[in-house]
Amino acid sequence: MHFVNAKGILNNAGYHGMNIYRGCSHGCIYCDSRSKCYQFTHPFEDIEVKQNAPELLEAALRSKRKKCMIGTGSMSDPYMHCEEELKLTRRCLEIISRYEFGVTVITKSDRILRDLDLLDEINQKAKCVVQMTLTTYDDDLCRIIEPNVCNTKRRIEVLEIMQSRGIPTIVWMTPLLPFINDTVDNVRSILNECVRVGVKGVICYDMGLTLRDGDREYYYAALDKHFPGLTSRYMKSYGSAYELTSPNSKELWKVFHEICDEHGLYSAPEACFQYLNELPERYQQMSIFDME
Repeated sequence: MHFVNAKGILNNAGYHGMNIYRGCSHGCIYCDSRSKCYQFTHPFEDIEVKQNAPELLEAALRSKRKKCMIGTGSMSDPYMHCEEELKLTRRCLEIISRYEFGVTVITKSDRILRDLDLLDEINQKAKCVVQMTLTTYDDDLCRIIEPNVCNTKRRIEVLEIMQSRGIPTIVWMTPLLPFINDTVDNVRSILNECVRVGVKGVICYDMGLTLRDGDREYYYAALDKHFPGLTSRYMKSYGSAYELTSPNSKELWKVFHEICDEHGLYSAPEACFQYLNELPERYQQMSIFDME
């Protein structure tokens, strides 16, 4: 890993998001963040650490008059291995709690439990939502496609622990890899667990995955290693397409909507994002003279 001083930390393009790290050590074979469009100038596993992230965040929140949700994890998991030592995510959570903003965190890692005290504290003061990615119910398959992070069963345990503390959760059920985990049994098993542990909603944009220059090559190399012959099937089915929709898509969507509708889970991405960005009314009061 290497350290940089960032010029800013909050992205204000539609939401207040921050990425404390760039790159990732989880090794997920399908990771879109590897794409060339993100203009990495260093190897993806050489984690770029925004060492001044806490100071930048504090300056940004100090100047905001209107409370809002702060998100992290959209491009780089805030709980990858280096967080154990650096604790930059924890320091940022301490600042969010101090200024009584809300937070939502996207992760695949059970390292988030190290900060359960702060997440609970933020949820008591404002609002905290934990977002967890679940792609396969098969832990043997999970070790192949997401090799350097805790397995699905452990992530479900994390969701249960959050539920027990009254911290709401959202699940990202994506991507579903054609000919690998795009089965009715897999989707049904994940959704049944979502129902059991009481998640608020499930985000799924497509029953499939997307591939761009950069992550496509990495993905196909992983297929050659773990699923010999599958790359040629992909090329025959999809060519160089960006969107690779599962041939089982119609059946999978049917199961998805049946389970979500029956149990009252948010199933439209727009509904999930609306929930993620909402703060309790008492935290949204702002004078007409206040400026962000």
